[in-house]
Amino acid sequence: MIEINVFAVLVSAVAAFVVSSTWYAVFGAQRAALLAGGEVSEKDLMRPAPWKMLVELVRTAVLAVVFAGFAAQFGVGGVGGALVLALVSWVAFPGVLLSGSVLWDGVPWRLAAIHGGDWLLKLLALALIIGAWR
Repeated sequence: MIEINVFAVLVSAVAAFVVSSTWYAVFGAQRAALLAGGEVSEKDLMRPAPWKMLVELVRTAVLAVVFAGFAAQFGVGGVGGALVLALVSWVAFPGVLLSGSVLWDGVPWRLAAIHGGDWLLKLLALALIIGAWR
């Protein structure tokens, strides 16, 4: 049985959610412009609906559980090992998926970079907290 520190998972999920929210607050206008083809309206910059924020928090909690499970399964201990796992995970999953969307679906590389930066910070936040409690 894999042992996961539930407290670390909860704290890291909230921290990653806050980091991600801050990231999109900073890059929200650029993201909206890329999605809208350059024209950004006030609606594009509005705060997301509460239900979307709740769903995003749940998605981040799922990510934290999976990351903690990977760390436990692979015997990753401490912050250093968790950070390496975060970087490898970032390249292997969002990096591959986002580059594929640029290559095959014509997603603007700048949009993929915004999302990729979010994923990197989110995974690093999870790693710092989960790694510190392992």
